[in-house]
Amino acid sequence: MSGLLLDVAVQPSSVGPPVRAARYLRGGPQVGAAATEGARGARLALPRADFQLRPVPSGFAPQEQEYQQALLLVVALAGLGLGLSLIFIAVYLIRFCCCRPPEPPGAKSPPPGGGCVTWSCIAALLVGCTGIGIGFYGNSETSDGVSQLSSALLHANHTLTAIDHLVLEMVERLDEAVRTELTTLEEVLTQRTELVAATRGARRQAEAVAQQLQGLAFWQGVPLSPVQVAEDVSFVEEYRWLAYVLLLLLELLVCLFTLLGLAKQSKWLVIVMTVMSLLVLVLSWGSMGLEAATAVGLSDFCSSPDTYILNLTREETGLGSDILNYYFLCNQAVSNPFQQRLTLSQRALANIHSQLQGLEREAVPQFPSAQKPLLSLEETLNVTEGNFHQLVALLHCRGLHKDYGAALRGLCEDALEGLLYLLLFSLLSAGALATALCSLPRAWALFPPRNPSASCSGSHLSEPFLHARLEPVPHLRSFPSCRRRPH
Repeated sequence: MSGLLLDVAVQPSSVGPPVRAARYLRGGPQVGAAATEGARGARLALPRADFQLRPVPSGFAPQEQEYQQALLLVVALAGLGLGLSLIFIAVYLIRFCCCRPPEPPGAKSPPPGGGCVTWSCIAALLVGCTGIGIGFYGNSETSDGVSQLSSALLHANHTLTAIDHLVLEMVERLDEAVRTELTTLEEVLTQRTELVAATRGARRQAEAVAQQLQGLAFWQGVPLSPVQVAEDVSFVEEYRWLAYVLLLLLELLVCLFTLLGLAKQSKWLVIVMTVMSLLVLVLSWGSMGLEAATAVGLSDFCSSPDTYILNLTREETGLGSDILNYYFLCNQAVSNPFQQRLTLSQRALANIHSQLQGLEREAVPQFPSAQKPLLSLEETLNVTEGNFHQLVALLHCRGLHKDYGAALRGLCEDALEGLLYLLLFSLLSAGALATALCSLPRAWALFPPRNPSASCSGSHLSEPFLHARLEPVPHLRSFPSCRRRPH
């Protein structure tokens, strides 16, 4: 077959471009394996079990109920972590409030260890700020990976659309040539039987080429649209990215205002931020569960993506295994399913070109009126051959397989790496906020009492926070609103 292509390509009637087409037909540089080494080797070493705690294979099977239960169990582990954190915080705060020793009368110095409590809270908040930076990086990496997936899908759709467009254009040109120029040429050459036979031979060759080309538009009529898939993925990713940005900004504000409250020794600000820290703690554990389940599923998919994608694409498109294996695998072991059609079309176009040159030499001197349809046929044939070379290049597995590899790299490298960084952010955030929630009540208990005269000059909101042992000062009698009720 390759020898036949080489012979067709070097015929005198074929110029430079057919040689390039023959080279594409024989095969060019191979892209290699579909997935990168990182994509195939990425797998999170987490146990997978269903609700009955039976082991589940780590292969990616989202349609299986056992696998779905395994992912839900990963989410449930995060919920268990949240419950244990809340129980620990509640027990710690109850013990702090109910079991601390009474202060001796007249004690004015803070209890020992108070500075360590404040600094431990500050250190936890700084660790939380570090986790926020990691979270912003992970969110950006995940977004980049999903964007690369969408771009690969759009580029693949452009290639498939170009194939359908080229096939349709060539078939229409050849049908038009058969209906008009070749019919006119037969009428002009009716007096020469051998010339009419050559013209009818060119007609049969053109009809054969059109019939062969119609079988090359393999994506025509397929219900699956890469553009729709890319739009759906981009839509989900846009809201996921926005949700994480809001979560990161919320935690950043909580950490900054908590540090501000500790620096200003403002009890009301610390109390408000304590409540907000509890809310962000719940959100952090929730996001950790979603991230862990998504990372586990994505790592299972990336460990062996070809089989799952081949089966899914076959179900959604109805295409044959030979076509899907050719484009998804793209190696020397898989032959081009369109090679025979392309070879026959290339040979038929070369024969038509030779027959038209023979007709031009034989018919034009005797039938000058045949020159116009012959020139029109030559122009149509040249345009068709140019489009045919583009079609051969587009049908080669290299282009679509490159898009497939780019989509896998976006998912299995950038997106998976970003998910792992987001998982680290949630873990650091949960630990830092739990530590802060345990330290903040002890920290604000060490705050010195507010100056009563300062509270009288401004708002009365600080009056409830005055220390119970605050001794009344004589000048308070001139400010009735600041007098304390007798005990």
